[in-house]
Amino acid sequence: MEYNLADLFESVADTVPDREALVHLDHPGTGAERRLTYDGLDRAANRFAHHLTSSGVRPGEHVGLHLYNGVEYVQTLLACLKIRAVPVNVNYRYVEGELVHLYRDADLAALVFDGEFTARVAAAASRAPKLRHLVRVGGGPDPRPPAPRGRTAPATFAEFAEAEAAGSPERDFGPRSGDDLFLIYTGGTTGMPKGVMWRAEDLFFSGLGGGAPTGEPVARPEELAERVAAGGEGLVFFPTPPLMHGTSTLTLFIGLDYGQKVVLHRKFAPEEVLRTVERERVTALSLVGDAMLRPLVDALAGPMRGTDCSSLLALSSSGAVLSGTVREQFTALVPHTAVLNNFGSSESGFNGTATADSGPANGFRISVDAHTTVVDPDTRRPVAPGGTGRIALRGHVPLGYYNDPAKSAETFFEAEGARWVLLGDTATVDADGVVTVLGRGSQCINTGGEKVYPEEVEEALKSHPGIYDALVAGLPDERWGQRVAAVVQLRGDAAVPLTAEGVRAHARTRLAGYKVPRSVVLAAHIQRSPSGKADYRWARRILREATHPAPPDG
Repeated sequence: MEYNLADLFESVADTVPDREALVHLDHPGTGAERRLTYDGLDRAANRFAHHLTSSGVRPGEHVGLHLYNGVEYVQTLLACLKIRAVPVNVNYRYVEGELVHLYRDADLAALVFDGEFTARVAAAASRAPKLRHLVRVGGGPDPRPPAPRGRTAPATFAEFAEAEAAGSPERDFGPRSGDDLFLIYTGGTTGMPKGVMWRAEDLFFSGLGGGAPTGEPVARPEELAERVAAGGEGLVFFPTPPLMHGTSTLTLFIGLDYGQKVVLHRKFAPEEVLRTVERERVTALSLVGDAMLRPLVDALAGPMRGTDCSSLLALSSSGAVLSGTVREQFTALVPHTAVLNNFGSSESGFNGTATADSGPANGFRISVDAHTTVVDPDTRRPVAPGGTGRIALRGHVPLGYYNDPAKSAETFFEAEGARWVLLGDTATVDADGVVTVLGRGSQCINTGGEKVYPEEVEEALKSHPGIYDALVAGLPDERWGQRVAAVVQLRGDAAVPLTAEGVRAHARTRLAGYKVPRSVVLAAHIQRSPSGKADYRWARRILREATHPAPPDG
């Protein structure tokens, strides 16, 4: 047995087969639910794993998960790991062009998708020549995808329920390795997604805390099940963000590694989340920043006042700003719950937690683990206390970016006999080793945990014939941390000049909803430097002075 995610899960399933593992509460208000024990989840994953194998998916090939949260997501994830296929998360907000890029960049051989995405998937799949097999969850019209370019026949197609029913529940797979890959796709420097390549063993230790995020990591793979056997049950993990985000998937695996119950909702609905906390006696709730915690606070202070949250021991956030104001409001309503403002990334796993004095006055200060430091980005050596550099992690780090050796060379390196990852976060470090994060990328916009890169939005806007130039920047937003905003210069010879809403309407045809500018300012000219470089400081000033945000898209 090795530090392989499927091996580790199976060892826990064999130890506590009758313990409840997964609860999926479906559409809010319907009452639909599905509950699986560890043995039931293991056998369900085996069934789908056999389907993938019979459909021609081989070890090392990539399988996309274009799904909302649900049993099928977890089942597919485990099925891939069992047969040594590589699971690939797909952002379900992506529109056709973005999906085509991801499908092709990831070299997907198979794709599992929710029925409501049928038309979008069919259009994108036709342009992904390596995609051979499609599996749809929940039924719907047959996508009948056209033949992918470079192929003479369309991809094969199956309904998930039928595929699962026909598969064997037996666990008769070959040996696995700690070197087996796990891909986490995240935003790229041009706005297009890039895949972070993790070895299973490295992800287990950096992302899952070696089986004990708050304690001592296991020393042997077999020790994980031994700890589960020696412990009890009663912990309930509830990752509320989409599983397509790495943080939520890692929370899922942490719960399973503990041999405890994991609860899922198809989509985030604040009042339903609170009902589930009360009903399922949730002990650990994870979310992404103010965009998710603020609605929970509003619900607790309003229509859900009096909800029993006495079971909730910890609430954790990562991936976006969790402001002091919202934390204080939540703590006033649920004073016994610890609020953990965590710091991490798809490239590094978990790095640390915000200190008690972190906030507007002192900045975002984090107490980092022993493997995280601040380095000079040029020399890649640790900076002295008080110095400024970039956050870096050594040890169990990813292998690089899939299909992007140039970007991999910029981000991943070896020094002092260890592998390192250099993050895009600028930071300072004090004499006690506490790190203060100054910014996540130079111009990257973080809106509700989603990364938006200005260059991508600008290019989409300027594809309209009536738009001459555009600059995109992030503005502070009370709920989402930041919102996307744009200064647009129209062409003077347009027969029918665009309006701000017309600009947004055009953007919706090119971009996922969260990337569409909520604020648009029409300007007589765009200010750039003499060399033509964007002047984002000017753009933000113009936007702050003149914008009134529209409701968010998507």
